[in-house]
Order: sequence, then C-alpha cells, then structure tokens
Amino acid sequence: MDLIDTLRTTGAVRAFQPGGVSDEVLYRLLDTARFAPSGGNRQGWRVIVVKDPAARAALRDIYLTGWYEYLAIGSSGLVPWAPVTDRAAEAVAVARAHEFAELAAAAPEPGFAESLHLAPALLLVLADLTALAAVDRDLPRYTLAGGASIYPFIWSLLLAARCEGLGGVMTTMPVRREGAVRELFSIPEHVAVASLVVLGRPLAAPRRLRRDPVGSFTCLDRYQGPAFGEE
Repeated sequence: MDLIDTLRTTGAVRAFQPGGVSDEVLYRLLDTARFAPSGGNRQGWRVIVVKDPAARAALRDIYLTGWYEYLAIGSSGLVPWAPVTDRAAEAVAVARAHEFAELAAAAPEPGFAESLHLAPALLLVLADLTALAAVDRDLPRYTLAGGASIYPFIWSLLLAARCEGLGGVMTTMPVRREGAVRELFSIPEHVAVASLVVLGRPLAAPRRLRRDPVGSFTCLDRYQGPAFGEE
C-alpha cells in the first residue's frame, strides 16, 4: 500500500467481521511493529496476546468500569481525566457512571465495550518502566515523554494491520484499573499497562479521514503566533 494513503486512511475500527486473527498474522504484525523507534533503542514494550476466554471476560469487566466513567465525564462536557480539568465537576460526573451502565444493559445490542471479550484479537501492550527515558519525570506536572518509547510501536502495529486488510483501535481504558489488570495477568510492578489493542477484519471499508487543518495546530515562532502556512 502507498504509505501516504495508509496514513490518511488508518482510522479507529471497533466493528469487526466474524472470525479470529491467526497466530501467523499476529506474529507478522508484531514482527513489523518491532522496528518502531524507542529511546536508546531499548524497545521497552511487552505484549500479551489474550486468548483465554476467562481472561477475556475478566478484562472486559475491568474495561467496562472505566468505560462508563468515561461516558459520564464526557457527557458533562469535560475531557475525561484530562490532566488539567475541574476535578470537583469530574467527581460529580463519575457518580453518574451507573446510569450509563444501566443504559448499556437495556440496549438491544451490546456495544464495542460490552462485547470486548468477543473481539477477534486482543493484545495487551505493556511498558517496562526501567527502559523508558522519561525526561519529564521530575517536572511538577503530568509526565508524558516516556510514552514516546511505547506508542510508536502501537501505531506501527495498527499500520501493519491496515496493510493486512485488518483494522483496530488502541484503547487506554484498562490503564484506569491497572491494579486489577496487573493481578489478572501477573504483571510485575516495574511494568505498566500502556494500552489494549483490538484487531480484526473491519465491517466497513476504510475511508479517507477528516482532521483539523495544519493551521489550527501549528504556529510560527511562538505559542499562539501566526498560523503556519497561511497568509
């Protein structure tokens, strides 16, 4: 596939055709994704391919608790768990999470989250914290830089899946209940949960994505300077 076209058409996929993804295909995707960049080329990612039905069901239940909180916070007009936000308003919103769980239970068909355990492929991506050069670790704000050594691997995995005719989504929702995920999969303390990658053959054909124009997020010489590329 053409690289530029792949980049412009690889969107999040949450609805899949029946059938699984073979071990051979998953291995091929991981074999390509391992060439992603990481700080010092330390390749601190670790992956658990989740096949066991009981583990899948337990992971779904863990996912759902955070998912309904996410919906509740978003419905209040807040960005869920934004590092800079109104914490009091967020707490009020989270208290309504049960309402969204009840709505989901009454729905005629289960949604993506409710049927997560049935997804064709589930890959839990972890980060070895001893391998991350988190240069912002000691700043008095939310730390971000360490993820630069993990998330390119996940994006490479999704791009490789696109080239195989597959689609998927990276979701960080399991991070919300990391302790439960750690216990479920016997993850050591120095390893963090980075993401759950869900893969399968998409129900709908890929399409060209829509995004904000360059000038909306790129400026010249200073923050809130002139929009780059515009007269």
